[in-house]
Amino acid sequence: SRWNAGGPATSHVVARIDLNGFYLIQDTRQSRDGKESFATHGVFTYDREDRLYKLFWHDSLGYYPPSPASGGWSGKSLILVRGSLRGNARHVYEVIDDNTYSMKIQFSPDAEGWADVLTGVYRRIH
Repeated sequence: SRWNAGGPATSHVVARIDLNGFYLIQDTRQSRDGKESFATHGVFTYDREDRLYKLFWHDSLGYYPPSPASGGWSGKSLILVRGSLRGNARHVYEVIDDNTYSMKIQFSPDAEGWADVLTGVYRRIH
């Protein structure tokens, strides 16, 4: 991507439900060549007023989003979009099975033509 070197990496995700079940808190650490190359902290929730899911996303690149990503389910995919002065980001989480999901983050300057910034398949380790 324009913000980080590309190529294969390994990620470790820890997710938990917290605060009376209202929030899913997810921490991710990505490693490349034995060194941490990217980390994220995401907080997912559902807004009962506008009936949309929200994602408050923070990462090791240090950008602070002015507002959360917002969206909903389309089939097996949760699609969340947010805009900022740098452009638009779209997070797409697709449920593959009970133990696997895919995730991609896409960027667009105009919210029309989307380019993949990060893609991955994540599997639960028992």
